Amino acid sequence: MAFSISTYHQIRNELHGKQVTLVAVSKTKPVTDLLEAYHAGIRDFGENYVQELCGKQQQLPEDIQWHYIGHLQSNKVKFIAPFVHLIHGVDSEKLLLEIQKQGKKNQLVIDCLLQVHIAEESTKFGFDEAAIKIVAQTYGIEQPLSHVRLRGLMGMASFTDDAQKIKREFNGLKTIFDTIRSRQPDNNCFDTLSMGMSSDYPLAIECGSTLIRVGSLLFGERI
Repeated sequence: MAFSISTYHQIRNELHGKQVTLVAVSKTKPVTDLLEAYHAGIRDFGENYVQELCGKQQQLPEDIQWHYIGHLQSNKVKFIAPFVHLIHGVDSEKLLLEIQKQGKKNQLVIDCLLQVHIAEESTKFGFDEAAIKIVAQTYGIEQPLSHVRLRGLMGMASFTDDAQKIKREFNGLKTIFDTIRSRQPDNNCFDTLSMGMSSDYPLAIECGSTLIRVGSLLFGERI
């Protein structure tokens, strides 16, 4: 399946009047599909493989905003630092400090989201509630990084059909987000809560998400 423009218009209508950003998750999809989405009006694309992201970035229009949404290894930050719009899954202090290093090297301020582990699956990454508050306090207020801007939080709910369970996890993340945001300086840009994918984005929006990552609904199941 190529890019579904009808599904895109449906989702865009659902988002009308809401302050929610749609990121089209284009991982494993060919450049031709991304161009279809681009010409339909999408400018935010999400990838989770560094090599694939770098290859697509070189082939596609310069005004695309590239989101890195996968688990990022510290030794690969240097490849995406010069152009990435937002790194979603910062799940360790080591990674955060490497992004700072590469931002300084490229004379850029790199926007990031701290990942919170809200699901039951142990395979998902992220800080727990106690750790995320310490990291946000340390690097958002006490020792702000010169080349990293903490924009908010990201989390993925459990893979389940239990809507109430998903809502509890999303609501829990929203509470953590609100608590951390309330402690930030007035001029801080801590304004993004990334939660919700193809299977659960309506619930995520209901729970306060400001950014959703939609892939299979727009492009079909990944290869």
